[in-house]
Parts: sequence; structure tokens; C-alpha cells
Amino acid sequence: MQQQIDQYTAEINTFSPANADELETFRIKFLGTKGIIKDLFDQFKTVGPEEKRTFGKVLNQFKQLAETKYNDLKEGLTSDVESSKSENDLTLPGDGFNTGTRHPLSLVRNEIIDIYKRLGFVVAEGPEIEDDWHNFSALNFPEEHPARDMQDTFFIKKNSGTDDIALRTHTSSVQVRMMENGKPPFRAIMPGRVYRNEAISARAHCFFHQVEGLYVDENVSFADLKQTLYHFVQELYGEGTKVRFRPSYFPFTEPSAEMDVSCTICKGDGCNMCKYSGWVEILGCGMVDPNVLENCGIDSKKYTGFAFGMGIERIANLKYVIRDLRLFSENDVRFLDQFKTEII
Repeated sequence: MQQQIDQYTAEINTFSPANADELETFRIKFLGTKGIIKDLFDQFKTVGPEEKRTFGKVLNQFKQLAETKYNDLKEGLTSDVESSKSENDLTLPGDGFNTGTRHPLSLVRNEIIDIYKRLGFVVAEGPEIEDDWHNFSALNFPEEHPARDMQDTFFIKKNSGTDDIALRTHTSSVQVRMMENGKPPFRAIMPGRVYRNEAISARAHCFFHQVEGLYVDENVSFADLKQTLYHFVQELYGEGTKVRFRPSYFPFTEPSAEMDVSCTICKGDGCNMCKYSGWVEILGCGMVDPNVLENCGIDSKKYTGFAFGMGIERIANLKYVIRDLRLFSENDVRFLDQFKTEII
């Protein structure tokens, strides 16, 4: 029996049908009710008790080999037939394809830009690799400020002087370039990617996206800032959204504030996203510090201005109830497919 199985095994391994008829002949020969495998199992009944364990295992493996070979060949022939039909039958429907969508961060970024464009703001951009002057010094950062430390910033070239080169830590550097190269009035927003030397987690990442805004003109007041941001929040989250300002500190604005909105997820009742406070901080803002204006060659006695900055990820978290920042950059199709209903 072992010699028979070895011969049939070699025949199965080398078998390659040219068409479906040959494959059907193979099935009848080996797997049919009067086929070789049925005959071998009948012979197995006459094997002595001491040999049944050995030959039983061999016989089962042989049966599995024949079944697997037949199923694989059948699937291959079916695919070939379908492919041939597709090539020759012009009445068959076309192949479907998956439609894409914009990334959720792009959707939120575009929505923010559209809101501010309607208020007369233009879009400005700048380099992601910046020198110390545009990233720190012109923005009133003192030399001992923690942001200048390598634990907080990705430095490409770190020197003892002021000619450091780094990946920008905020898009405020674009504001400096705009004020240096132009004359007031300025009314612009600066979207872009920024970098911080932080551990990656569900709430933090080493790179993220910001939209900063700048308005410089004569007689610009904090009331103008509040009304601009209040309008932005109503447009973005709806008219029922509440707003509050809290005093804060930033080197480049004075006075400075952080702006909170009522949590859009729990409607102010308290949840994990707002840490059960009912409020979520979405941006920092303030009046442009006179030193920053003077550093950029603008007369601070004649002109005033306000600036603000927000993280696009934070806005997207609230809009889409996303609790893990890492999802934005992992390119998981299961995550991205959720946004196919958004208008492109």
C-alpha cells in the first residue's frame, strides 16, 4: 500500500490540466465514489492492528493532498475562465474602484481658511526650516526660554550664538517674514506643519499642524480680536457654542489669553475630552507685543495688532470625536474611510 501511495503522490504533484474536462477526470479518478482513495480506504480495513496507526496517518495525508490539489486547480481554472470572459464580453459591467477622500486634517484646515477668507484674511506660507531670528529672537523669546532648549526643539544646526537652524516650532515665523517684507496693514493666516521634540502619545506628537493669524493696522484693539475669534467659533461649531477667555502668557503677545469653547461632545456636561470641565482650550491669542513690531521695522506707536494660533488636530478632535492624535499620521485606510461622506 505504501508503494501505491508513493506512486499516486508523484502523479498528483505533477498533474497539470489543460482544461476543465481533464480536471474532472482527475477528480473522478482520485476522489470519486469508485476512485483510488475510496479503494485505498477499503484496503486499509485489511491492514493489521499494529500497522493501522502508521498507514492511517499516511492515507489521511494523501487524501488531503488530492483534495487540496483539486481545489487549487479548480480555482485557477475558474479565474482564467472569468478573465477570458471579461476580455471578450463587452456586456459585462466595469470593475468597481474605491473612491478616495481628503484627509480629515485637510478638511478642517480648508474649513478654517474659508472662514477667515470671508473676513478678509489672506493665506501666507513660509519655510519649515527656520533660523533663530525668525523662530525665536524676533518674537521676543528670551535667551533662557525653554523653547530654545534641545529637549523642546529639533535643531538642525545648534551654535552658541543666534545663528541656530531648526525645524520651526510654530508658524509665527511666517508672521515675522511678512512684517519684515511688507508694510501695514496686514491681515493674514498662516497654516502649516510645525515640529516639537515631544514623546509621541495619544495626546501629543513630534509634528502637528497649526493655523496662526495676524492683523496689524492702526487702532486695532483687543475687542477686535475677541469679536474675530467669536465669529470664527460660531461659524465652525455653531451658534450655540459658548466662548471664554483666560489670561495667559506668550512672549510675542501682551496682553495674552487662551480661548476655551464649550465642549461640543458633551455639550458642557463633562466628558473625557474636556476632562469633565465642560470647556476645551482651542487656541492662544493676544495683542502683538510692541517689541515684535519694532523688531520687524514697524512703528509700534502708530500701529497695533493681534495674533492667534490654533492646532488643527485639536479642532479636528472636537469636530470628529477623535481621541488619538496618532491616527492622523498612520495612514490606516479603515480610519480614513470614515471621511468619505465629507464634501471634497
